[in-house]
Amino acid sequence: MNDMDTLKEQLETLFYWFHEHPELSYEEYETTAKIKEFLISHNIEIVPYELETGLVAVIPGKQDGPIQMLRCDIDALPIIEQTELSYRSKIEGKMHACGHDMHIVAGLGCAVLLQENREKLRGTVKIIFQPAEEAATGAEKILETDVMKDVKFAWGFHADPTNPVGTIGIREGYVTAAVDRFVITVKGVGCHGAHPDDGIDPILVSSAIVQALQSIVSRNINPFHPALLSVTRINAGTTWNVIPPEAFMEGTVRTLDKEDRVLYEKRVKEVAEKTALAYGAKALVEWIPGPPATYNDKKMAKWCQKRAKEQGMKVVPEESSLGGDDFAFFQEEIPGCYVKIGTGVGPTIHHPEFKVDPEVLLPATKYLAGLFIMS
Repeated sequence: MNDMDTLKEQLETLFYWFHEHPELSYEEYETTAKIKEFLISHNIEIVPYELETGLVAVIPGKQDGPIQMLRCDIDALPIIEQTELSYRSKIEGKMHACGHDMHIVAGLGCAVLLQENREKLRGTVKIIFQPAEEAATGAEKILETDVMKDVKFAWGFHADPTNPVGTIGIREGYVTAAVDRFVITVKGVGCHGAHPDDGIDPILVSSAIVQALQSIVSRNINPFHPALLSVTRINAGTTWNVIPPEAFMEGTVRTLDKEDRVLYEKRVKEVAEKTALAYGAKALVEWIPGPPATYNDKKMAKWCQKRAKEQGMKVVPEESSLGGDDFAFFQEEIPGCYVKIGTGVGPTIHHPEFKVDPEVLLPATKYLAGLFIMS
């Protein structure tokens, strides 16, 4: 058995363990411990930043070059797994339905290859095993430390169930959207369902607000700019014959253009407040900003494409998406590139039947290491 066969076995064993033991955002204690154990076993340096979960491995190269980082997110989702995998989740109601188990393992494999090839390594690589990407706040926790102060380039990747193993999706420019959340509380006047004239119906008002909000993308946003607004939850009332005093709704806004993002916040507040006022009600709007849009640096994207082709991988245009990723926070100060790695065609991410083909682990590991190791 050669070294790559041994590494492949190690990666698969790790992958099965991480998939069986998913942990939600900021709960990744066992995950972090397992990552640390593996890194120590391979004599890879771990930097003691003040992180409750997650950690940073550092591999200094012996060739001159910049300090770079590779982000690997580590958290799972509150989803009940519905696969028939022999290594399916052992934690009820939790699942690696976004491929972060694969991200962890590819990052660990990359660390091993970089450590073993330090003579060919350009500069220093920091591999960040980041908590809480699903909460969209984990990157900010990393940025609260000084881990990024000397980093010149940021690299990120994600499992892609729309493409087979051996495929890399790469695109210059915008790849994912800025993600914002809004919460609207509509305050009316409760009354008996048989006497709506005695109150102000917040459900009726909420219905009007939902429809009016869609006018923003159709009438305020440049039609050539990708953007959307989705109301994803409405809650009101406790029984069938009572009009409640208030209603609650929340949803998300996705944009690429920075000015559109600012405009959306302004218009959501105006539309909700003034629509409610027209019905004699009151709307209270809370705007919760999330990560900005990810944007792939042109030179870095071309480098990703070049290295993929050199390894015999198929390169396809990365799918543009109005999904989001807090990797974008790292790109606010330094250039970055975020690629998709084909994990086998199947159910989409965040689906209870989502699964990653383990055959991707070694190719993904070699591809990521190849971004940093000189030919």
